[in-house]
Amino acid sequence: MGAATAKLLISCPDGRGIIAAVAGFIGEHGGNIINADQHSDPRHAEFFMRVDIDLDGFDLDRTSFAPAWTKVAESYGMRWRIFWSTEIKRMAILVTKESHCLSDLLWRWKTGELNVEIPLVIGNHDMLKEHTAGHHVAYHTVPITPETRVAQEQHMLDLLRDASVDLVVLARYMQVLSPEFVDAYHARMINIHHSFLPAFAGRRPYHQAFERGVKIIGATSHYVTEDLDGGPIISQSTTHVDHGDTLDDLIRKGRDLERVVLATAVRLHVENKILVSQNKTVVFD
Repeated sequence: MGAATAKLLISCPDGRGIIAAVAGFIGEHGGNIINADQHSDPRHAEFFMRVDIDLDGFDLDRTSFAPAWTKVAESYGMRWRIFWSTEIKRMAILVTKESHCLSDLLWRWKTGELNVEIPLVIGNHDMLKEHTAGHHVAYHTVPITPETRVAQEQHMLDLLRDASVDLVVLARYMQVLSPEFVDAYHARMINIHHSFLPAFAGRRPYHQAFERGVKIIGATSHYVTEDLDGGPIISQSTTHVDHGDTLDDLIRKGRDLERVVLATAVRLHVENKILVSQNKTVVFD
């Protein structure tokens, strides 16, 4: 395990002296900045920053950081979060019938590519239960119908809270979640959409794309909001389509993209590299 670090994420109205104030505060408390990224959005006059702090010699911790930092934060109107390297996020995965994204995430977790804990998988069918058995991850089947939606969503929330879940990943989970459920994990729920949003939104996007004779197809991973498929986009990718490709070829290529794009978005979130504003993301990778 490497040296202990912390990541400080900041967004605030743009102005003079912000970088100097942040660096000065960290230096005054014995910390060392090992990496820093910043971005100014002139259209909305916003400033974004991520700072990686080496904690060797830093005289603040989880308890004392906020009281000491508040004066600087308030003077610049900052929204901020700090993440300590010793804290590992707990991630739950929601699935329906397709296994490719679930299997990919579990593989990346097992190989150490995703530094998370996965306490449970929730499926609205039980057909993917066997995919979690070899990983010693609990699988909960929570079927949803229009008549049971409210009660079953509450059951799911109870499962997530009991497991102290920080992040929810929809790995081709084919249910529309209620605003109340989405709000419980605001900017902490990631979805994969099997098209290059905003094109071909809605159902059967590969069929739509095939009928239009597209020359590229894509996949999009985004935070979930009440606006269906309209949340802040984290990661996207495309691949070439040949005139000789069949519908099955498009679906195969699309699934490959979905795996990579979803895993990329999850990694960026887990590594605390994303800030959200104006229904967009600022990604410091």
